[in-house]
Amino acid sequence: MIRLTVNGAAAEVTAEPGTPLLDVLRGELGLVGTRFGCGAGLCGACFVLLDGVVTAACDTPLSAAEGRAVVTVEGLAPGDELHAVQRAVLEEQAGQCGYCLSGMLVSAAALLAREPRPDEPAVVAALDRHLCRCGVQRRVVRAVLKAAE
Repeated sequence: MIRLTVNGAAAEVTAEPGTPLLDVLRGELGLVGTRFGCGAGLCGACFVLLDGVVTAACDTPLSAAEGRAVVTVEGLAPGDELHAVQRAVLEEQAGQCGYCLSGMLVSAAALLAREPRPDEPAVVAALDRHLCRCGVQRRVVRAVLKAAE
């Protein structure tokens, strides 16, 4: 049994310690907002916060999350409220297919937590690791800047 906190709630999971955190989040905990992309931690689709640090869940073993706090895209905002960056992405219609968007939202939320008023180069740098085939990066950057206002 491995214990961790996911989106503010205690969780106990029975998966093997070497199981990718992504598989546990999606398969055992039903948190499907975090996506599988490349499987090598390079594309950003699977990014979550692990103790506040942006982390690729696809290549992080469950054992690395034991006793730690994981925040997925579903846990960015409390209750029924949207996080400012989620709201801005909707208002700016920044998403297209949405596959990479959950990881981008996680990275953007982490940026705004440590730097509430980032400039455009800081936002671009924070989202640099994300691959998006639809080409929405500029719209997402615009939305993150709006969320920071």
